[in-house]
Amino acid sequence: MQLKIKALKFTKNLYRTSIVIIAVLTNNLMLSQNDSITEVSKNKIDGVAAVIGDFLILDSDIDKQFDQLKASGISTDDMTRCQVFGKLLEDKLYQHHAVQDSIVVNNLEIQSFVDQQIDAFAKQIGSMEKLINYYNKNSEQELRNEMFELNKSSELAKQMQEKIIEETEVTPEEVRQFFNSIPENDRPLFNTELKVAQIVVIPKTTEEEKQKVIDRLEQFKADVVDNGSSFTTKAVLYTEDFQSRKNGGKYTLNRKKPQMVKEYRDVAFSLQEGEISDPFETSYGFFIIILEKIRGQEYDVRSILLKPKINSSEIEEAKEKLENARQRILSGEITFAEAALEVSDQIETKYDGGQLINPETQDYNFELTKIDPELYSQIEKLKDGEVSIVLQDEDRTNPVKFKLLTVTDRTDEHEANFAKDYLKIQSLALQNKKLKEIEKWQNIKIEDTYVKIANEHRDCDFFSNWLKN
Repeated sequence: MQLKIKALKFTKNLYRTSIVIIAVLTNNLMLSQNDSITEVSKNKIDGVAAVIGDFLILDSDIDKQFDQLKASGISTDDMTRCQVFGKLLEDKLYQHHAVQDSIVVNNLEIQSFVDQQIDAFAKQIGSMEKLINYYNKNSEQELRNEMFELNKSSELAKQMQEKIIEETEVTPEEVRQFFNSIPENDRPLFNTELKVAQIVVIPKTTEEEKQKVIDRLEQFKADVVDNGSSFTTKAVLYTEDFQSRKNGGKYTLNRKKPQMVKEYRDVAFSLQEGEISDPFETSYGFFIIILEKIRGQEYDVRSILLKPKINSSEIEEAKEKLENARQRILSGEITFAEAALEVSDQIETKYDGGQLINPETQDYNFELTKIDPELYSQIEKLKDGEVSIVLQDEDRTNPVKFKLLTVTDRTDEHEANFAKDYLKIQSLALQNKKLKEIEKWQNIKIEDTYVKIANEHRDCDFFSNWLKN
């Protein structure tokens, strides 16, 4: 939901929200200093901008923030050093009290995330060597260590914020008061929204094709077990999981963090080190897995994926099935919802009239300006209640599928209406209350926490009372 605010008088909260959003977008790229007071007091190589409890901020941290914002493609033209410095002060306040409140983060999860993060950055920039040079580090391990500390600090701050607002709720009366507090001329505009329903038919493969894939995977397994062939080489040559092919089919799974489909995880976690599974079926196709290493909660596995072929006759049969359903809808024999229940192969939508769920809002409404471009191209010319032609599509699990689309309940752009837009207004009211709870917490904790701002930064016009005036 994108709001067009005419002249909202919540400048303070909106500023704080924007800075938080910027921080979330860039936090994973910011390599900031997290030395303790004791360590820096021994070595005055960098100016100390502030001390917050057991944490401090160096002058160079502010510069690094700006550098990383620019490197991330975010304009800093309208941002001042005082604004960025204020955000750093907030982060350290969260981190200090997270430690005081004994908030514990999972180091294994953070390390796993850092590994994925570093690999992704290296791929994006071209190589690990270029990445190390870009961040001016002496080694890959030095970079990983700093990224670990950064992400650990970020997670502490995040969990502290979540703890502050975890029990925050709004009553209907508070929602009403929040809405009434907004002057009529400042009421937000809600963009055009609509609901989309679809019917999906997926061509079925034959049992004969499935058996061909199973037999081939069993041959791969036998060749590795009996003849000493390399599982990794076979994954590079034959797996149809193109995401893992370049890594020889390798994935690292964590028992506490769901990855891959359930069937895959269940098999992987049942293996012993060095053991190869029998072929098993998932929505993606058939796999075999070898478990290479168990490291606490983490499992290093390699897998080979093969997908049964779909014959042209099955493809044509699926298309005709959906075309027949379309004709029955157009003739009035059945409704779109009834056709979805009868013929759709998409379990997530068939029992709900084919209605799509917006992944961002978890409701049925799609804002027209934010809708997926591919989906938009398929529905942009549809009138309300009109049924599309049979469309051919594909996804990660299905190289071919067919679908019908329809648009319902289109709502044009309009000024916020309390009854009509209650859920959206409730969300705004809750967000506003959470911001106030965080602000209240900050004001209290700033007074209770040792805060020392360097003289050269005391001219900043902070929103919070960091100077304790």
